[in-house]
Amino acid sequence: MEEDATNQTIIWVEVNHSKWLATLSFAPGLSVYDEKIVKRRNVEFRVWNPFRSKLAAASLKGLHHLPLQRGSSVLYLGVSTGTTASHISDIIGGEGVLYGVEFAPRVAREFVEKVAKHRSNVVPIVEDARHHEKYKAIVSNVDVVYADIAQPDQTEISIRNCRSYLKPDGDMLLIVKTPSIDVTRSPEEIVQSESNKLVANDFHILQSINLEPFDSAHWLIHAKMKV
Repeated sequence: MEEDATNQTIIWVEVNHSKWLATLSFAPGLSVYDEKIVKRRNVEFRVWNPFRSKLAAASLKGLHHLPLQRGSSVLYLGVSTGTTASHISDIIGGEGVLYGVEFAPRVAREFVEKVAKHRSNVVPIVEDARHHEKYKAIVSNVDVVYADIAQPDQTEISIRNCRSYLKPDGDMLLIVKTPSIDVTRSPEEIVQSESNKLVANDFHILQSINLEPFDSAHWLIHAKMKV
């Protein structure tokens, strides 16, 4: 990705003498979380802060393949206020769609006000990801399931959603918050255990990434559903 490649949805920019990613704004002129805005040939890009977005952190920590592009469809479990979702919205563009699931009403309202109401490719769903059947009438089959739900059974919840909505050979990006699962075991042991659950449910593990120093006690597992 070239710094001046304004035909791309993601470019590299320099921030405080470090290289960070920036995404082509789908809603120019609007900031979601006071992120830095840069322009290339009068095109607006939003700096993707790895201290605020686990997916940005994973990308900077060596994620081999980001399974997102123009036109991708994404089911985002635990979308929260929409920081990461807003950048995914930038990447997938008007041809794509992001279904953002959030259970907490106050947080969901902030997601709607800051992100969904300004982006036609974002569909907010105020629902518990444990009850994936409740949004069956809204969500079509997707290319990517991104899960960041910080529950002891987060992997099981994500697997059930993938079985319902992920296309064959689709990708799962699973954020593992290790203290939410077990504070008595090492993070490495927990990540291996969660990976084993995925393998037992017909997923192939592509990569596991420790998100420190951007986010402590969090890992990202990139897995692909077997055909």
